[in-house]
Amino acid sequence: MKIAVYPGSFDPITNGHLDIINRAKEIFDKVIIAIAVNSSKKTLFTLEERKELIEKVISKRKELDGKVEVVIFRGLLTTFAKEIKATAIVRGIRAVTDFDYEYAIYQVNRELAPEVDTVFLLASREFSFISSTIIKEVARYGRVLKEYAPPEVNEALLKKFGHIQ
Repeated sequence: MKIAVYPGSFDPITNGHLDIINRAKEIFDKVIIAIAVNSSKKTLFTLEERKELIEKVISKRKELDGKVEVVIFRGLLTTFAKEIKATAIVRGIRAVTDFDYEYAIYQVNRELAPEVDTVFLLASREFSFISSTIIKEVARYGRVLKEYAPPEVNEALLKKFGHIQ
């Protein structure tokens, strides 16, 4: 079984993330969405809230049923990938500016775990500019952009910012 790990903070998950997940599940037998603890990032949602939200989003998409799992992990990604017997790390690239950063991480990961490769999936054009930061900023002011995030995420954002009960 070919297992891929798709790491990120997912604060919150966007339609761009879902695009990468959908495409990765066509390449791999199983995709593990790995919510990372990133000490350098201040997040809006707790780890548990992000996990619940992603599971809620995934559960409503039949095409992902049985092919995608959501976990929280701490520590080095390569250690986690080896523990779950992943053959690859999936990384999404939105723009050329993402590539330099992702390539540097790839080089370190390859040094730490040469048996775990990295697969870069370029964002589909309609999702290439979407970021969690943008959708959070819009929601902070009581608005959502429906094409940027799943309805469950938009609702959770508006609740988090106190715009709906």
